[in-house]
This record gives sequence, structure tokens and C-alpha cells, in this order.
Amino acid sequence: MIEYRIERRSGVSTYQQIVQQTKQALRLGVLQPGDKLPTAREVVEQTAINPNTVLKAYRELEREGLVEPRPGLGTFVRRSLARPGAAADGPLRAGLVAWVDEARGAGLDQEDIGALMASVLEQRFETGVGAAAGSTGAAAAPRSSTGPADPPTGSN
Repeated sequence: MIEYRIERRSGVSTYQQIVQQTKQALRLGVLQPGDKLPTAREVVEQTAINPNTVLKAYRELEREGLVEPRPGLGTFVRRSLARPGAAADGPLRAGLVAWVDEARGAGLDQEDIGALMASVLEQRFETGVGAAAGSTGAAAAPRSSTGPADPPTGSN
């Protein structure tokens, strides 16, 4: 079952954090169709937020067709957002974990890595590089032997 983590200083509304975390769990295959979401009471006990906030998030997820309430039973996942290769235990994640470990070893902190990753994602999706050529996602986790900012090789 999913456990929500509310970051009160994130600038993102609490209900939206619940929506985002649920969608992330659906994309990673952590939540599958038929899985039950925690009750509003369980989320309130876990996070100390208002029950109406949880209900608002669940209504948003229902409006998007991702979950469905079943009176007297709870709220259940209707459909997944998972795609091949995006599983929480898949090889792409393993490569990304290795890259993040390498970046941390090179002295980058979480904000540095987040900024670097955001800029690469923006560039790759903005320019459509890889998508039009039928990329398999091999570039999702940058690889290098000495760090995330290696210069191109082959200039000798």
C-alpha cells in the first residue's frame, strides 16, 4: 500500500502532492489496477492533514479515471500508468540509481542532481532528440567513468 509523504515547505498544495505521489506509484507499477488506496482516515493518521484534503485528491484522481470509489469498501485503482521499462525494479531505474550514486560520489548534492536532471529532461524533450529517431530510452541514465560532466572522448 502507498504511504504518502507530505512536504509542507515544498510550495505544492497538499492535495496535489497526494495526486502526484499516487500517479508516480501508478507509473512505477507500485500500484496496480484493483489495489486499494488507504482510507482518508489512514492518510490523516499518517500525515496529520485534513480529511477533506485527502478526499479532494481522491476526487481529482477519480475525475482523471485513475481510481474509483466503492461505497463501503474504499477507493480502488482503475488503471495503471506504468509503461514498459519504467518499473520500480527495472533496468532503467538500476542504471539511474548507479548514475545518481556516481554523481553523489563526484560531490553533487540532491539539488545539484535535480537541477542537472531537469535541464537534461527539458532539453531532450523540448528538442525531441531521441523521440523521433525511435529511441529506446538508453540515454535516460547518463553514463560516464569519472562523473556526470565528462568531456567527449576521442579527441586525441
